[in-house]
Amino acid sequence: MSSPRLKIGLYASVLLAVFVLASYKLYKRNDGGSPQKDEVLIKAMLQGLSAAHYQPERIDDAFSKRVFDLYLKRLDGSKKFLLQSDVAALSQYQKSIDDEVQRGTHEFLDKSTQIMAQRVKDVQGLYREILAQPFDFTSEETFETEPDKASFAANAAAQREEWRKFLKYQTLVRVSEMMDEQAKKKDKPLASTTATPSAATTSEPARTPAQMEAEARKRVLKYFDDYFKDLSQTDANDRLAMYANVIANTYDPHTEYFAPRDKDNFDIAMTGRFEGIGATLQEKDGQIKVADIVPGSASYRQGELKAGDAIIRVAQGTEEPVSVEGWRLDKAIGLIRGKKGSEVRLTVRKPDNSTKIIPIIRDVVVIEETFAQSATITENGRKLGYIKLPNFYADFNDNGGRSSAADVKKELEKLKQENVQGVVLDLRFNGGGSLQDAVEMAGLFIDSGPVVQVRGGQGSATILNDRDPRVQYSGPLVVLVNKYSASASEILAAAIQDYKRGVIMGSASTYGKGTVQRIFDLDDAMPAEFNSIKPFGSLKLTTQKFYRINGGSTQFKGVIPDIILPDAYSYLDQGEKETDYPLKWDEITPAKYRAWNNAPAIDKLRQSSTARVNASPSFKQLSDMVQRMVKRKDDTKVSLKLANYRAEQVQAKTESDKYEAIQNAAQPMAIAPLAFDLRQLGTDTLKVNRASRFVKPLKKDITLREAVAVLKDQM
Repeated sequence: MSSPRLKIGLYASVLLAVFVLASYKLYKRNDGGSPQKDEVLIKAMLQGLSAAHYQPERIDDAFSKRVFDLYLKRLDGSKKFLLQSDVAALSQYQKSIDDEVQRGTHEFLDKSTQIMAQRVKDVQGLYREILAQPFDFTSEETFETEPDKASFAANAAAQREEWRKFLKYQTLVRVSEMMDEQAKKKDKPLASTTATPSAATTSEPARTPAQMEAEARKRVLKYFDDYFKDLSQTDANDRLAMYANVIANTYDPHTEYFAPRDKDNFDIAMTGRFEGIGATLQEKDGQIKVADIVPGSASYRQGELKAGDAIIRVAQGTEEPVSVEGWRLDKAIGLIRGKKGSEVRLTVRKPDNSTKIIPIIRDVVVIEETFAQSATITENGRKLGYIKLPNFYADFNDNGGRSSAADVKKELEKLKQENVQGVVLDLRFNGGGSLQDAVEMAGLFIDSGPVVQVRGGQGSATILNDRDPRVQYSGPLVVLVNKYSASASEILAAAIQDYKRGVIMGSASTYGKGTVQRIFDLDDAMPAEFNSIKPFGSLKLTTQKFYRINGGSTQFKGVIPDIILPDAYSYLDQGEKETDYPLKWDEITPAKYRAWNNAPAIDKLRQSSTARVNASPSFKQLSDMVQRMVKRKDDTKVSLKLANYRAEQVQAKTESDKYEAIQNAAQPMAIAPLAFDLRQLGTDTLKVNRASRFVKPLKKDITLREAVAVLKDQM
C-alpha cells in the first residue's frame, strides 16, 4: 500500500535528504576516483532503510544470513541449476554480505553470477541432449514437483537425472493434453473442404502415441529454447536490481527496490493509466507482436497498427530506428512507451510479410478494467446494487487521473437513482492501493469519525478521520473479501466491521498486509555529481503500520469476516504469514468511535447463512473439492507412467466436471449493467460488450448469490 494520495510530505522529503547527505562522503572512493553505480545504489539503499524503515535492521551477520538465504532462493528456487558444491562455495559469504554492502562492494553477487552462468551453460547443452531421445512412458518412476522438498544435485550425474525426469514430466503433460485434444476432435468435420465427404475428409487423421511423443518433445524444446534465450538477455543491471531488491525484501516483503521500468509498472497498476501507444504486446517466436489494441488509445485512433503485426524496429521521432528483433519483451516495451505528445515510429512486418513505418503520437492510455463498475441485481421483485472495485487506484502524481473513492461515490449515486434496496461491495482479489482513498471510501458509508490508525516505528499513532458528516449510502451493506483482499481492502473492511456498519463475508481471513509504504525516487535525492550514472530507480519502503480503530493490527492476521464461506482458494498457502520476513501482529490503544445505530444482527444473519450454505449442493461440492485439493497439495510427487498419470487426470476431470455441472445447473441471477451506463455508452459496441462481459461471470457466482441472500435477510 502506498501512502495517502498526496505527494511525499515534508517529513519524507527531509528524511530522504538526510539519508542521502549523511551518506554523501561514503560515495567518494579512497583513490579519489568516481564511484560506480552499483556502489552508490547499495549504499544509498542501506542509508534509506536505516533512516526511514519502520523497523530498521542491524547490518550484522544475522542480516547477512537473511540476504544469503533469500538470494539463493531467488537465484535458483527450482534447484535445477546449482550443485551442492556450488552452494558450499557460496556459503563462505553467509556472514560477510553485511561487510560487503557497507563497503559498497558485492563479491557474493559476482561469485554467484559467475557460478550460475556456468551452470546455465551446462544445462543448456543438457536439455537439448535429453530431448533428442524418445521417453519411455511405461516405466514406473515419479517426479517431485515441489522444489522445497527437493535438494540441490550432489553432482553432474545427479543433475542430469533430475533434468531427465523434469523434461520427461514436461513432455508427459503435453502428450496427455494432445490425447485429450485428439479425443475431442474425433469425427469432427474439417473446417474447409469442398470434396465429397468421406472418411478421409470428415475426420482428422489420428496421431500415434509415438507421433504425439515426438511432437511433445519438440514443443518442450521450443519452450526451453525461449526460456534460455530470455536468461541470456539478463544483464548486469538486471542482476544488480535483483540483488538490491533481495536486500530490501529482508526488511519486510513490501519493502522493495524498483528499477526504473519496474517503477513505471507500479504506477500503471496504481493509477490505471500510462503514457504510450495503447497496444498489448507479446513476445512470440523471437518477435515482438501486437496482441491487441486498447480501444480509444493513440494506436486505435491512428488506425494503422493491427493485432498480428510484428514490430521489428522502433525510432524516437526522426531519430535512427533501433532493431528490437530478438529483444526481451520488457525491454522493447520500455523503448516503445514514452511521454504524452512525443512521437514513436514503428517499423512493422504485416502478416502478408510487407513492411510499413507507422508514426504514432503517444498519449495517455486508460485501462478501463482497473476502475470501479456497478450493476443491478433483481431478486424476487427487489432491486439490489453491486459494485466491483479491482483496486484502490489514485493519481499519486496529480496528473488528472481518477480516484477510486470518487468513482465509488459516483457508482453509489447511480445505484441510488436505480432505487436499490441494498448494496454488495466486492473487494475480492483487491490487493489495495491508496490509503487516503480507503479512508474517504469508508466515509461514504458512515458518519464522521476515525477510520484507521497509523503509527510509525516510534511515537504515538495518528488517527485518520472521515470528517464529512454526510453519508452517501445508509442502506444494508455487504462487503465481499477473500484471502487476496489486502491492504486498503482490509482497512475498509475492518472499519465497516468495527462500526458494525455492514456484514463482511468471504474466506477465513483476508491477506494480512497491515503496513504502509512510501516511494522515494533515488534520482531526485542524488546530488548532481551522480547525473552521469543515473537512473538509479526508486526505493519503496515500509514506514508505518496501520491499526484498526479497535486497536488491533490487520498485519499478519488479516480481517476475519463476520460470515465465513467455503472458498475455492482456501487450500492455497497464501497470505502475509506465508511470505519471507513479515512484520508481526500487535495492537495499540483503541480510538474513540460510536458504532452504527442500525447495526445488522450479525449472529442471526450468520445462522441463516450457515443453514443455506449447508443445504446448498453448490457449496457442498465446493467444500468437497477444496478438501481433495488439500490432500493433493501435500502429495507433490507425480507418476511418470502415462497410464497412471492419465488415470489421475481423468479422476480430477471427473470431479471438476461434477462441480461445474452443479454450478451450471444453478438458476442464474438477474444481473445487468446500469441503464444509465448503457445510455452513456450509446452505440459504442466495444464498450457495450465490455459491460456485458463484466456481468456475465457474476450470474452464477455462488458467493455473490449468498451475499444477496444476506442482504435480503436484512429487509
